[in-house]
Amino acid sequence: MTRPHTPPVKGQFAPTHRPGATGMSRRQQRLHERYGPCALVTGASSGIGREIARQLAASGLDLVLVARSAAPLHQLADELIAQHGIAIQVLPIDLASGDGVDELTTATTSTEIGLYVASAGFGTSGPFLDSTLDQERDMLRLNCEAVLATSLVFGRRFAARGRGGLVLLSSIVGFQGTPNAAHYAATKAYVQTLAEALHVELRAHGVDVLAAAPGPTHSGFADRASMTMSYALSPQDVAKGTLAALGRRPTALPGPLSRVLQYSLAPLPRRARVRIMGTVMAGMTADHQRTKAQIAGTTP
Repeated sequence: MTRPHTPPVKGQFAPTHRPGATGMSRRQQRLHERYGPCALVTGASSGIGREIARQLAASGLDLVLVARSAAPLHQLADELIAQHGIAIQVLPIDLASGDGVDELTTATTSTEIGLYVASAGFGTSGPFLDSTLDQERDMLRLNCEAVLATSLVFGRRFAARGRGGLVLLSSIVGFQGTPNAAHYAATKAYVQTLAEALHVELRAHGVDVLAAAPGPTHSGFADRASMTMSYALSPQDVAKGTLAALGRRPTALPGPLSRVLQYSLAPLPRRARVRIMGTVMAGMTADHQRTKAQIAGTTP
């Protein structure tokens, strides 16, 4: 593997991580056989993306790790090489930038990737009218435009080789409008509907497509979105549920909390779901809004 910025981090496969080797679960063997020899994970520096990379490494897949910051990627690569003896390509790329997707496409041209996990993304919260256009545009570029472009690039590659998989990170907020996270929910609705359609379109080409729609998760997302989450999933639960669903259904609701939230809302009229999600989100962002009011000297 090669990398345009600095020498790649490399390792060799350990015999115990070959398909069918002792110590690998049936799920791990299936991941390697169906999506090997290499998986690409964006947003791999933290949270769900980082944990998905760990679980794919345990299945013996080589990895391409992508995020804006190089240091955490190299730290993760060193850890996974030591544990699993795989080969890893580290690509510190900002997919929200104008040339980020082109850079990623060029850097992976000669790499035989069989699985693409689009985990990079971020959210904002609070009243829509308080948001800044620059930040919302950045979120749109990363959560939607980059997912569109990379899904097209890797979807074509996988269709040409006759097998592969796309995992697009959606969210339970994407199933209805969500006040106090209006634009973030809209970006996830885009990802959800795109994945649902591609699941049908690409099946004939041997390509599995999955929308992973977790509920609140303990990751770097909440801090960046200025949210407080009392009850949340672990990235490990989300990663495990996502990979278990890949190739089996179009949408995963990983973790029991995701399923409880979605199934409890599903029977309700859409406008009722919108109001309920707005109330939930208002509670999760209350501390942030209170702090803003205190700074402005207008605390109720």
